Amino acid sequence: MTDLSCSLAGVTFKNPIVMASGTFGFGKEYGAIYDINKLGGLSGKGLTLHPKAGNDGVRVAETASGMLNSVGLENPGIAAFLREECPRWEMLDLARIVNLGGNTIEEYVEGARLINDDAAWRKREGRTAVDMIELNISCPNVKAGGMAYGIKTDIARQVVREVRAATTLPLVVKLSPNAEDIVGMAVMCQEEQADGVSLINTFSAMKIDIHKRRSVFDNLYAGLSGPAIKPIALRMVHQVCQAVNVPVMGMGGISCAEDIVEFIMAGAAVVQVGTHNFVNLRAGEQLIEDLATWMSREGIQTLDEIRGIL
Repeated sequence: MTDLSCSLAGVTFKNPIVMASGTFGFGKEYGAIYDINKLGGLSGKGLTLHPKAGNDGVRVAETASGMLNSVGLENPGIAAFLREECPRWEMLDLARIVNLGGNTIEEYVEGARLINDDAAWRKREGRTAVDMIELNISCPNVKAGGMAYGIKTDIARQVVREVRAATTLPLVVKLSPNAEDIVGMAVMCQEEQADGVSLINTFSAMKIDIHKRRSVFDNLYAGLSGPAIKPIALRMVHQVCQAVNVPVMGMGGISCAEDIVEFIMAGAAVVQVGTHNFVNLRAGEQLIEDLATWMSREGIQTLDEIRGIL
């Protein structure tokens, strides 16, 4: 019998398919289309300590084999999430991951503390709404002229260290492909006691409106995701898996079961699916079925048989 189950940092996933942050909201909308409890996990919409309205102007644009987004982390803030979304998350039967962002180290730490305290309170009540924090270090560091925390390892180290000290929840750090040294960044996360890393986030990219003679986006650049980035994402995941002992969540352009298998073979513990949710609103459900079919056809009973075989 085919067994799709996986584990990461002590958290069990019924299958390796996790919906990526920013592509699935908090699950409510997709939950009206199919039973999202079939999924392995959900990384919710990126949260910051205070509510954010997001970027002005165009936020999403298509490109060849991919998508550009400049949403700007629009979100209701952590307090509103804990108050309004967590009661529903308590009812979900899948791994629930909070994606945490911030513009200062103080915001990151206070956000982590609030999430941790809420999780501890619910645990005392015999309830669970959050299983893991995914630390998004691709956010702009306002004290460094807007450079993302995830570009330079020495700057990222302080964020990871202080957030790690602020929570006892499993902590996975989401890495940017725009980092100066993504392997070195992953090694640093392991050194600072992160429970895992997830990669990759979007690439910095651009689209020009040749009629208006300006960038399509008010922020000039945007984040590129989708099938166009998959070969590079796969290479980076493989490199990181070779360099660290902590588990890796792999992502970047996954749109079919064969893509998932590639990331697992490269060493990923689980994978995240993002842009494909906009192409197929039932992507999660379909990918689970297709992965099980592929494993059965290949005579593979568990993903451990093929994980990291390269």
